[in-house]
Amino acid sequence: MQSPDESRPRLIAGLGNPGARYRGTRHNLGFRVVELLAARSGRELARLECNALLAIGDRVVLAEPQTYMNRSGYALRCLVEKRGFLPSEVLVVYDEAALPLGTLRLRPRGGPGGHRGMESVIQNLRTEEVPRLRLGIAPEGGSPAGEELVDFVLSPFEPAEGETVEEMIERAADACESWLRVGAQATMDRFNA
Repeated sequence: MQSPDESRPRLIAGLGNPGARYRGTRHNLGFRVVELLAARSGRELARLECNALLAIGDRVVLAEPQTYMNRSGYALRCLVEKRGFLPSEVLVVYDEAALPLGTLRLRPRGGPGGHRGMESVIQNLRTEEVPRLRLGIAPEGGSPAGEELVDFVLSPFEPAEGETVEEMIERAADACESWLRVGAQATMDRFNA
C-alpha cells in the first residue's frame, strides 16, 4: 500500500441514499457526518461532480455520492480518477449493523464485511486498501438479518436512541478530523476504544 502524502488533499466520503425519504435513516449516518464536517468548516455540499455533492476545502474534499448506497463506488472511482487521489487518501464513512449503537471503528483497509456500499467502493477502486470509519447502529440484542436487515437500516432511529446517535456523529466527525491531522493509527488508538 502506498502511504498518503500528508501535504496532499484527501477525500472523506459519507455513504448514504439521496432524497428526503432516506434523510433520517440509519443508512444515512455517513451523510450526516460529512454534513457536520462541512458545517464545521463553513462550507456547503453544493458542487455536483462525478454524481456526488462536494464541499471543497484546502486539504480535504467532502463528498456525498448521489448514486444510492449500493452504487457508491462509481462516484468515488470517478472522483479518485479525476482528482488524482490514492485509495489510501480516501476515508469512507458509513453505518455498520454488526457494531453496537454508538461504537466507532476506524480501519486502514479490509473487506466489505457484508456492507453493500463498501463492497461497491472496493470493487470500483479495485483494492481493499481503503480507509473506512464504521458507525455502529445495532440495537441491544443485535441487528436483524436478511430482509429484516434491509427494513432496519432504511428505518429511522428510535427516539430513545437520539442522544447516542448525535454523540456518535460528533465523535465520528472528530475522528475524521483526527485522521486528516495525525493519520489512521493515532486516530484508531483514540477512537476505537
